[in-house]
Amino acid sequence: MPGSDPAKTHAAILAANLVQSGMVIGLGTGSTATIMIKRLGERVATEGLVFAGVPTSDASAELGRSFGIKILELDQVDVLDLNIDGADEVDPNYQMIKGRGGALLREKIVATAARRRIFIVGEDKHVERLGERFPVPVEASPFGVVHTAHALAKLGCTPVIRPAENGTGPYITDGGNQIIDCRFANGIDDPQALDIAMKQIPGVFETGLFLNLASAVIIGHNDRAELIEVSPA
Repeated sequence: MPGSDPAKTHAAILAANLVQSGMVIGLGTGSTATIMIKRLGERVATEGLVFAGVPTSDASAELGRSFGIKILELDQVDVLDLNIDGADEVDPNYQMIKGRGGALLREKIVATAARRRIFIVGEDKHVERLGERFPVPVEASPFGVVHTAHALAKLGCTPVIRPAENGTGPYITDGGNQIIDCRFANGIDDPQALDIAMKQIPGVFETGLFLNLASAVIIGHNDRAELIEVSPA
């Protein structure tokens, strides 16, 4: 896949190669997940791989269909065999921040419906402390979003209501919600406590803190990828 980041590509290909015919797979959202979906499309064309994908975003659904992947809605299946998605930050305990792609609520719903959850990252996504590089995205109700942002600020962050990519108005998720990006100047002391506190704020639907969710993490390097088992499926 020319032009792709080598580390992301190695991680995405290793993840895609774990998919077997007959599976139902959660299809993540973001740059690394996009490479993974393209690799799955190659396998459909060259190997006759047959599986169904449950997308976490409209973009992933459209991309999957373009490669001949059968696309299902989450409520059409009881459980997913495997969920494959990227992450924005991963700490030494394999806790994560996700949501730069704006699909965090759907990503978390799909992930928790899977028997096994694999997250794919380049080696540059490793951090000692969550929040070091990226803000925590929070998916929030458009109603009263400014008030929700003010309440989040009381937890020690600088909240920014994410603008649309074209600069016109706020970013709107596939579910019709908005994203508040919460930056912590020195990273996050206690991700578990922060996740609970954020969810207690009226107007917050979900946070980009993906905690205790990974069954395995695939870390891509410039010349290879490694699969690290985190917890039993």
